[in-house]
Amino acid sequence: MLEKKEHQYERAVLVGVITQNQDEDKLTEYMDELEFLAFTAGATVDKRFTQKLSQPDSKTFVGKGKMEEIRDYVKEHQIGTVIFDDELSPSQLKNLERDMEVKILDRTNLILDIFAQRAQTSYARTQVELAQYQYLLPRLTRMWTHLERQKGGIGMRGPGETEIETDRRIIRDRITLLKDKLKVIDKQMGTQRQNRGKMVRVALVGYTNVGKSTLMNALSKSDVFAENKLFATLDTTVRKVVIGNLPFLLTDTVGFIRKLPTQLVESFKSTLDEVREADLLVHVVDISHDSFEDHIASVNQILQEIDAHQKPMIMVFNKIDDFSYEKKDEDDLTPSSKKNISLEEWKKTWMAKSKYPTVFISALNKQNFPEMKKMIYDEVHRIHISRFPYNDLLFEYFEDEEEA
Repeated sequence: MLEKKEHQYERAVLVGVITQNQDEDKLTEYMDELEFLAFTAGATVDKRFTQKLSQPDSKTFVGKGKMEEIRDYVKEHQIGTVIFDDELSPSQLKNLERDMEVKILDRTNLILDIFAQRAQTSYARTQVELAQYQYLLPRLTRMWTHLERQKGGIGMRGPGETEIETDRRIIRDRITLLKDKLKVIDKQMGTQRQNRGKMVRVALVGYTNVGKSTLMNALSKSDVFAENKLFATLDTTVRKVVIGNLPFLLTDTVGFIRKLPTQLVESFKSTLDEVREADLLVHVVDISHDSFEDHIASVNQILQEIDAHQKPMIMVFNKIDDFSYEKKDEDDLTPSSKKNISLEEWKKTWMAKSKYPTVFISALNKQNFPEMKKMIYDEVHRIHISRFPYNDLLFEYFEDEEEA
């Protein structure tokens, strides 16, 4: 008789530190995001542990007393996984696994695991595998701690190091093979981009889980996978879209995130090339998220790193249907904070002075879609006539009947 299998969520605890560069409020934001990452990967969070340090401990990330507190809690409540908010060094990872005797993950490893789950195409799987091997290579020694090689003694000398070196050589060879494979695919994708002709290319960019795929589906009337989890989209999707009678190519790209692992930036080079070679960027922002301004800064930083920050851009503030705030009493004289600023008040802040065209929408229920589509049309049209000045009269903007 077959047993009915149900999805089992791993139980985990989170660990983060307050430092000179990361105050308590910032840590809370990161830990909220880390919990969402853990949920996306398939874990439930039992508890959060935080500690104030001038800098993370070089041996165990947190202090000895905090580590013992975490270890006792994990043992008492039978927790299987401890997740740290920052990337751990190989020695920290080794020491923590030895002292706690449970699975230790850091933010980078967690993100890589989510990418491995989400990768659908051969290309995405190759990119993720390369990133995983690059992360694993300097951390190989932790895999052999159960052999107690470091203690020495009879029967404990020799083979351990030989096996580790053999594994290192195998992984280095695999990394070389994967890099060569990606070069071939990158060349093929570059040729595909050239073969798309001279049509204007528009790329959706933004933080992860801001609604890019939902917006892609609404604009292109396609069925790109969209889900309320982080990194729902890994594979680049390109669709032909027509607004008025002006056609252009719209690309949905992988979402960005704070503390994005360097291994992923390198291995997803071709995906980022779609952004780098776009004519127009549509920067999608989740206006309902408390940290949306930080998300904008993170995306802009990555755009600068890939030399795409000077491209024409449209700012699209999405999820206005989810936006909420705590209305202040009229006699409340305390300064306004992010939590009690209304949407109309937000529109009068720095957003009103932005050098980019700005619109507030709901991709889910298509609120303010005509305004956004006219904005995209105007920008695409401007780029198009600069490329083909002789056929300007061929195009005319009009609203879709269903959205007029």
